[in-house]
Amino acid sequence: MQIRFLLYNIRYATGVGSNFHLPFPYAGYLRPSSENFKKIIDFIHQIDPDIVGLVEVDGGSFRTGRKSQSSQIAEELGYQSIGDTKYGSGTMFKRMPLLKSQGNAVLSRLPIISHRFHYFNEGVKRLIIQVCTEQLTVFLVHLSLTYRNRQYQLEHLYRYISQVKRPVILAGDFNVLWGSREMELFLAATGLASANIEKRPSHPSSEPKRELDFILHSAELTPVCFYSPPVTYSDHAPLVCDFTL
Repeated sequence: MQIRFLLYNIRYATGVGSNFHLPFPYAGYLRPSSENFKKIIDFIHQIDPDIVGLVEVDGGSFRTGRKSQSSQIAEELGYQSIGDTKYGSGTMFKRMPLLKSQGNAVLSRLPIISHRFHYFNEGVKRLIIQVCTEQLTVFLVHLSLTYRNRQYQLEHLYRYISQVKRPVILAGDFNVLWGSREMELFLAATGLASANIEKRPSHPSSEPKRELDFILHSAELTPVCFYSPPVTYSDHAPLVCDFTL
């Protein structure tokens, strides 16, 4: 069986370019996203993945006309969608306008038989999405910008991964700002491997220099084709991997 997985941090479809920071830094986060979002939908349709991991997806703010981006993609392209805000339920961020709509989502054309939302104890971005199909288990994460918190989060992830006795894909924006060496102990402990054997960078999308986004997999899954399409709808480049199972 072959499975195509797409990982994409879409930055809420707010786009890129010098105008993003005008008239003040990060002003682009406050603009409507519909035009660029349509391009992202068309891109996903072109790639035609079986499973999509979306990081930084808008759950329905003023930017989207109160519509969930993941639900719109699912409805238009024929996926099931599982997503939530990336902040823990007890944090102030989940009560703040705009921020409370910012999350992650897993979309799947393989029937989803169960899902769970877990939460890290450290960091601001705490959501761990776990989705199970008949064939495999997918985890999607967005790790902390702080090195110490990332290490605690990886330890937390190890406990979840070690409990799963079936094929696993762990994907997301890991924010390993010190380089992929941050992942070495975690990979050794879990037995997971990166599909990105050549360590191709994914950020920034215009001229990638840093490997921040990862598609990790267990030994039961064999990557047969990995690539990063040269599109700049977000500050992150998308990652695509075809697996055999």
